[in-house]
Amino acid sequence: MRRTMLSLAAIPAGALLLAGCAQPAESEGEDVGLGAGPVQERLSIVTGGTAGVYYPIGGALSTIIGDHVEGQTGSVEATGASVENIRLLGSGEGHIGIVQGDAADQAAQGSADFEGDPVQTYSLAVLYPNVFHAVTLDSIAQARGFECFGDVAGNRYSVGDVGSGNEATTNQVFESLEIALTEIEIDQLGYAETASALQNNQLDAGSWVVGEGHAGITELGTTDDISIIPLCDDERSAVVNGYGGYTEHVIAGGTYPGVDEDVETIAVWNALVVSGEFNEQQAYDITSAMFENIDQVLNVYAPGEEYLVPETIVNSPVPVHPGAVRFYEEQGVEIPGDLLP
Repeated sequence: MRRTMLSLAAIPAGALLLAGCAQPAESEGEDVGLGAGPVQERLSIVTGGTAGVYYPIGGALSTIIGDHVEGQTGSVEATGASVENIRLLGSGEGHIGIVQGDAADQAAQGSADFEGDPVQTYSLAVLYPNVFHAVTLDSIAQARGFECFGDVAGNRYSVGDVGSGNEATTNQVFESLEIALTEIEIDQLGYAETASALQNNQLDAGSWVVGEGHAGITELGTTDDISIIPLCDDERSAVVNGYGGYTEHVIAGGTYPGVDEDVETIAVWNALVVSGEFNEQQAYDITSAMFENIDQVLNVYAPGEEYLVPETIVNSPVPVHPGAVRFYEEQGVEIPGDLLP
């Protein structure tokens, strides 16, 4: 995967739209051209858990579409996040998805969770970097001797919810560090469940692959003394130089209650993606409306202000959709050749 070109520094969850309301990625026996699908008037925006960042961003996008894109409405759906979202886009049950870049790349390559079943998606926008947080309680870190991430081997560790980008990234980190999952007592828990398990001594550590300042980690840090396990120098090098397009990142001291020192880790970019057949004019209209009303997205995720600009599209993990390409060209953003559809 191409390396990043920039430095890193509500609606109740409802059932997904019925298959009869969604257009499949490809109709049986019909080859639909790139960007040539029909306009979807009712858009299912697939996100993540309600406690994460994807869900409120999806809600903001839904409002923008309803208010500023004529004849279209958006419905935000709570899901298991990246891997599930890509599958929903591929089946036509979802129309717009927020996903982690490594999951999108794995889907396009037909690797990891998509082994033998590739799904190619196209970016409308790149949002912000997801940062790898290996979270534990301070008392557990001291008792278990957690000084580098590899020290979690032999302990109880949550890799994230089943089918989530959190799980995909964590498993990739373990693979890059040549730590077999058999060396760890694995749990597959969502963020809220991971926090509860740590508090109840049912877990030793767990991953949050999320935007900085995540509310769940902040909340845990206000009730318990927490620690974020760093990836030491050789570990970061192994992950960044391995598969997945990760970059080095520093969580600044003071980002979370009680975590006063900088924490060295890695990060991956999030993207707003659609299937290849997503209508070209519709892709242009939605991308344009989002950036014209980006304050509404920042209202639900203020830490994204540094990243939620058109120029961030150069970090896309997959090709840019033709409709979005037209928008970025109008903004004077030069899209690298390997990202053109």
